[in-house]
Amino acid sequence: MSIVKAPSPALVISCVALFVALGGTAIAATPIAKRALFANNAGKLQGKTAAKVAALPGPASSGARLISTKTAPFALNPGAEGPFTVSCGPGEKAVSGGYTTPNLVLGIDTVPTSDGSGWQLYLINGSSAQGAAGTVQAVCIR
Repeated sequence: MSIVKAPSPALVISCVALFVALGGTAIAATPIAKRALFANNAGKLQGKTAAKVAALPGPASSGARLISTKTAPFALNPGAEGPFTVSCGPGEKAVSGGYTTPNLVLGIDTVPTSDGSGWQLYLINGSSAQGAAGTVQAVCIR
């Protein structure tokens, strides 16, 4: 049977000192960090009131003007397949694309055009008895 010895007083004191030192810096740093964050935010406001800050244009409204969606119709005969392209406006680049249809249509490939000015989709009509129609789309940025 082994006997477990009690820790020495020196070990107990050193462990307490370690916990106080680790916890003490975190506790002391919290008020300083809060004051620094408050000062940083106050500097960003540059003396503006809450009403003036609320009236400033935000990034969402300015970013929305940089994005547009272009559409084009598509039609497929029963069992037919083929590529369909949507072009962006002048100076715009396509970043995404897709299609909508109520019919059974499979999108096999969806890529930007070789010059990036549009979006190309390769679609297959899954019905051999009914034609399919819908809209292809491209999301474009300026």
